[in-house]
Amino acid sequence: MLRAFTAVLFICLSALASCASPPKVDQRFVEALNAPYRLDAGDKLRIVVFDQPTLTNTYSVADSGSIAMPLIGSVAARGLTTQQLEAAVTNRLSQGFFRNPSVSVQVDTYRPFFILGEVGAPGQYPYVAGLTARNAIAIGGGFTPRATQTMVQVSRNYNGTIVEARVPIDHPIRPGDTIYVLERWF
Repeated sequence: MLRAFTAVLFICLSALASCASPPKVDQRFVEALNAPYRLDAGDKLRIVVFDQPTLTNTYSVADSGSIAMPLIGSVAARGLTTQQLEAAVTNRLSQGFFRNPSVSVQVDTYRPFFILGEVGAPGQYPYVAGLTARNAIAIGGGFTPRATQTMVQVSRNYNGTIVEARVPIDHPIRPGDTIYVLERWF
């Protein structure tokens, strides 16, 4: 009798789960994925000032969101694209230091991503290009026996606001994202 009840309950719950529509993804979350990359604390930048080897170097975006360069001091970088930072550095160097400076900014090392929840080794890991949630889970030690293996919760910073969404495990991950592997119910 108990087995029959359990079987009927399982079938009913399976039917309800299959009828449920997938959760709607916040439009801001999709926009954040498609938006140009914005700099933030933890990024390391390769800044080249042509014909100025003393200024050409690798600079880290500090917790304050700025970089510190010789001659011009602190330059705000948080929330800017690399092209916008190029323009800001060029502008500052033009103000009394160089005539028509030529500046190039590239991301040398992206800020890390974070993985939490039902993974073998939750923590902070270096970002690699082309990362998906599935790859991030593998980097984080794989699924625990209690993990949901079809979708994850991802938190992403978009224009200073944290947006969250449940996404399939093959969803792309961006630098600074926090991935939470959920616990399954059965």
